[in-house]
Amino acid sequence: MTAMLDSAITRLTTTVPRQYVHRAAVSEVLLTGWRPTAEPHTFVVTAQWPRGHALFAQSGGYQDPMLLVESVRQSGPLLAHAEYGVAFGHQFLMRSISFAATTDLFVATPTPTEVELHTVCRDIVRRGNDLRGMRLDVTAKVDGVALATAGGAFTLAGPSVYERLRGGRPTCVDRLPGQPIDPARVGRTDPQHVVLSDDPDGPDNRWELRVDCNHPIFFDHRCDHVPGMVLLEGARQAARAVTGMPDTLVLDLDSTFERYAELDEPCFIEAEPVAVDAAGDIHVRARGLQRGQSLFVAHLTLRTTSR
Repeated sequence: MTAMLDSAITRLTTTVPRQYVHRAAVSEVLLTGWRPTAEPHTFVVTAQWPRGHALFAQSGGYQDPMLLVESVRQSGPLLAHAEYGVAFGHQFLMRSISFAATTDLFVATPTPTEVELHTVCRDIVRRGNDLRGMRLDVTAKVDGVALATAGGAFTLAGPSVYERLRGGRPTCVDRLPGQPIDPARVGRTDPQHVVLSDDPDGPDNRWELRVDCNHPIFFDHRCDHVPGMVLLEGARQAARAVTGMPDTLVLDLDSTFERYAELDEPCFIEAEPVAVDAAGDIHVRARGLQRGQSLFVAHLTLRTTSR
């Protein structure tokens, strides 16, 4: 009986501490564990994608690719805190995030999707003993089969440095978000999750970003700028709207972030189709603008789920 109990205990699964991935809600933690490998700076991070996430929900028999993006994003602070000794209170500044996946990775099954993120930490920057930045190269596997590559890069700022850089910036604003565009145009059913504002007199490929500081997932905790995941969701929604293909999967994303998106200034998302490849996938370039300056650029590849 003791042996049976010991065996059961080793199979128990939980999430990593929410503080490690900079989430306030335990329900928003996707990562379930990590372990180093025999190779230096190499780790296996495990994640579980729920079948019914409140924001990144299944659609058309597929998991939402944003779950992969968020899993990679969460892996950065997890490894920085747990393996590289970064103290809580440091700010993580996303510089880039990308992935290229097969549709097989996102096929929904009757159980949550269990993913292994085989991660190599590269371009490690230190100041003395303190980590100041690094890049993650990731291979996503399900049941031992590699189904995607991904990556992300970030820099860190300690509390005093960040205060000098960003001190006094608001963490919430009174500006009400604009009316959302029709959710069906961007593959959504709930207007609360639409991040593009409706402007009948505006250009067909440009929308003001809806910044709702009270959104329970996009703004899981107070922040003095628009989170990167909100900007990427804006890019995806803009890509779907400009192509008229709301039910597409994003199978490839390559994004770089240039500056903060401030909460108290209008931010605009632009998108334009740039190519259709031999497989029929549509390539879209999206970018964010604020005060005429570029905030981020994202290249997305969309594939219809009807194939």
